[in-house]
Amino acid sequence: MSGSNSSVRDAAARAEAVGLTVHSMPAPELQSDARRTRVGRIKMLLVLLVCAAPVVASYFSYFVLRPQARSNYSSLILPTRSLPALPLRTLGGKPVEAASLRGQWLLLAVGPAACDQACQKRLYMQRQLREMLGRERERIDKIWLVTDTAEPAPALRAALDADPTLQVLRVPREVLATWLQPEAGHALEDHLYLVDPMGEWMMRVPSDPDPARVKRDLDRLLRAASSWDLPGR
Repeated sequence: MSGSNSSVRDAAARAEAVGLTVHSMPAPELQSDARRTRVGRIKMLLVLLVCAAPVVASYFSYFVLRPQARSNYSSLILPTRSLPALPLRTLGGKPVEAASLRGQWLLLAVGPAACDQACQKRLYMQRQLREMLGRERERIDKIWLVTDTAEPAPALRAALDADPTLQVLRVPREVLATWLQPEAGHALEDHLYLVDPMGEWMMRVPSDPDPARVKRDLDRLLRAASSWDLPGR
């Protein structure tokens, strides 16, 4: 009997110990940590929404509230495509962070270094479009993305160096093609591309475009973005 009683007491002691162990877990602290994590995530999302709200509002105004703006000449990219971490380099081989391009509207030309007559025409139009914007031109940067490792001809290189408003960067064509895309039936090099200050590709200019009609598109976009597009770099 005494052995039986001892076994019962031992079993009860073990059960009590297990109970104390379970109940001694800091459940309130775990719940508090989980609550703080949820609150932190909610706050982060709210901050992101506040930052993005002006951009969303301006595009909503451009695309929805102003139906006359829907008669755009260039192709709007919906949804927009974020600037990836492109392996950019200068013609001299110096690496350039893709993120450093944010903060300005970007008017992009694309093509190999040889730059045939059509390429030179696009570079000229790129320049003219920026100049046609008058005082708003300072909000736009011109970039020529060279898609191979060749060197531009000396005469072209001299012309590029003489234009301080044009930045020339190399990027592999196959990498660039994962971000920018041409109109069906056209090559990547056939267009000018517009990227907003947030780094979002959002417009593609037609091949062989009418400069006056492209300018109207740019004017509308710059007006729509005036509430959030702060002075650039």
